[in-house]
Parts: sequence; structure tokens; C-alpha cells
Amino acid sequence: MKHNVKHGKFGRDRDQRRALFRALITSLCEHGKIETTLTKAKAIKPLTEKLLTKAKKDTLANIRAIASYVYTDSARKNLHNFAKAAEKRNGGYIRIYKKGPRISDAAPMAVIEFVDKPESTSK
Repeated sequence: MKHNVKHGKFGRDRDQRRALFRALITSLCEHGKIETTLTKAKAIKPLTEKLLTKAKKDTLANIRAIASYVYTDSARKNLHNFAKAAEKRNGGYIRIYKKGPRISDAAPMAVIEFVDKPESTSK
């Protein structure tokens, strides 16, 4: 039976799958928007929203939890900027757009991005 299965295994074992999710979330935090397959986008959405919720509460434990999950410091800083932009929002921080199929293998593609963008500091 397949009860409580949140996402597929993506043909990887647990450590490889966790590394894949961490890399996708790090890229999403660095760039604000990434293009990936629809199933991978749906799999990282709840993980990213939980990290953003932790970033909204700026405690030492939350900072260390984010630093242990996200690979780069620039992604961690951008995640805090996205958290400040989504301060008044109570969830639903991530948006997924469906795109057409990929040309090579016809996999359904999607664009995943943050709903609230931080204010640009450049004038």
C-alpha cells in the first residue's frame, strides 16, 4: 500500500534524493526562480516553505537549521530576504507554473518561484 507517500523516489536512494532536494532548494534560493520537472517542483515545494517559515522566525536554532540544509551562504541570505518580503503571508510562499514537455524525453516541465520578491536595493 502507498499510504502517506509525499513524493516519488526519483530512481535514487535516500542520500542522493536528499542531496538533489538540497541542491534544487539552494538554486531556488539563489536565483528566486528555477525550471525543473513538475514532480521535482512538487516535491521541493513543502520543504522550501518549511525553510522559509523557519527563516521568518530569526532565532539561533532556526538560523543553524537553515545553514545545515542550504549549501551556500548567498542562498541563505537570499532566503532571509525572501522571508522578510513574505512577513505578512501565512503560507503559500511558493508558486509553480506548468510549462510544456521537455523536447528530449517529453517530461512535464515547471517553473517554481517565490511569490513575494524582496525589494531591490539598487537605485
